[in-house]
Amino acid sequence: MLRKILPHPWLTLLLVVVWQMMMNSFSLGNLVLGLILGLAIPIITAPYWPNRPRLANLPMIIEYMLIVLWDIVVANVVVAKIVVFKRNKDMQPNWVAIPLDIRTPEAITVLAGTITMTPGTVSSDVSACGRSLLVHCLHAPDPEAVRDEIKERYERRLKEIFE
Repeated sequence: MLRKILPHPWLTLLLVVVWQMMMNSFSLGNLVLGLILGLAIPIITAPYWPNRPRLANLPMIIEYMLIVLWDIVVANVVVAKIVVFKRNKDMQPNWVAIPLDIRTPEAITVLAGTITMTPGTVSSDVSACGRSLLVHCLHAPDPEAVRDEIKERYERRLKEIFE
């Protein structure tokens, strides 16, 4: 019975929190509406998630989030330096193909989102077979090093979280 009311409890919590943040003020009415949305949306979408992933490795999820936040801060500084101090002719933008060891669509989506959120990189395409991700880098004199860093910092952790 509880599974029918709360098919995705973490999604319910996330929706309530995001709703409160979007409203930018706390009131009982906002909380009630957030709870209604947080309960209704997962119930409506549950049939479309029959094989949703189980996220059991909470310490690894926290570690991943902290690493991504740190990398975003560092990348902002690096991109600012590139934009301000590097001449266009000294830039070395590159496309990098990242061969993927992860297979679940959720893990691939999180990896692509992480790469796009990090300034200086954009994930552009996933191969039709889902075995590689195409990434554009603002300045990557060594594409192999970029590939290895993405696989080590992000993909390895996502594999532990999702698979």
